[in-house]
Order: sequence, then C-alpha cells, then structure tokens
Amino acid sequence: MLKNWAVVPTRLPLIRRRCHTCPSGRFRASGKFRVNANHKLLDVWLLALCTGCGETVKLTVLERTNVRAIPPELLDRLHDNDPGLTAELLQDPLVHQRNRVALDWDDAWRLDTGGSDHLDCEVVDVSVRFAARIPVRPVRLIAEGFGLARGEVERLITEGKAVSAVRLTGKLSGDFTFTLKR
Repeated sequence: MLKNWAVVPTRLPLIRRRCHTCPSGRFRASGKFRVNANHKLLDVWLLALCTGCGETVKLTVLERTNVRAIPPELLDRLHDNDPGLTAELLQDPLVHQRNRVALDWDDAWRLDTGGSDHLDCEVVDVSVRFAARIPVRPVRLIAEGFGLARGEVERLITEGKAVSAVRLTGKLSGDFTFTLKR
C-alpha cells in the first residue's frame, strides 16, 4: 500500500542570528522590504525583528543592482511587501550566505499523513513530499507518522525493517520514499 505524506510549513521560520542589543539569537521576518535607490542602482533589504527586544535588522537581498536587471514583477512584489516573496527569499541559499544566517524550523511545520489507515498494515510504502526546504530527520517523521518512539524507529532501521534509497539517519529536506515492514 502506497501512502503519501507531506511536510508542510505552518508559519515562516525564525532566523538564527545574534542580536547586538540583547542576548537573543532569533529574529522573525517582518514581511516588509526596504528598497533604496541610488541613481540607477537599487539596494533591497528584508526587515527582521528580534524576538527578544524587537530590534530591527536588515537582511540584504540585492546590493547595488541595476534597475534594468531586476524584473518588473519582482519590483512590484518588493514594493507591495509580498508575503510569498518573503517566504521564497527566506528559502534562498544566497540570502543565507550573504547575511550569514540560518533558519530555525522548530514548531514551524506539520506532517500530513492523510489519515491513520496505514497503522495496521504489515508492509507500507510511504512517499514523503516537502512543500518547502525544511530540514527534518526521517526518524522523527516515521515516529510521528506511525505513532512510534524514535528509539523504536532507529531499531527498525538497524534491523532492516525500515528501508529507503536515501539514508534515514541525519536530516533531509528533499522528497524521499521508504518502506516499513512490521
């Protein structure tokens, strides 16, 4: 029996970055952009607020970019403070590298299993689809999806009863499939 699971974001992830004002290390994206023009060059920042003190930081999105090099649709989305664009840019690895930040996905996603009719089957094939690049341990997904303890899932993996073409230990953020035999 093939089951389809989905890892779906429930909110925007927090941004891991040290605050210069307080000891907090987490920021939340405000969903607002600052666009600054200097003749024909644009600078664009995504604004983020410290979860501890509310201090605002600017995450560089574009730096000294010619206006003609930016698609008009993107400029419209920036000026409209498009929340979808905020989510897209938070997923962009170039934005992470440029600003030296990482994302904190704790409590920002959920697993949709499509019901509990797979719990009593002997052999289950599961296809896991990620709606966003959310790094999650497959052991955690399997444990949550089947109502098992993580230690039990790790035992099933070592016994060869939970198999996949990808490594089930560590973290994954891309689609994968696995088979569970009980």
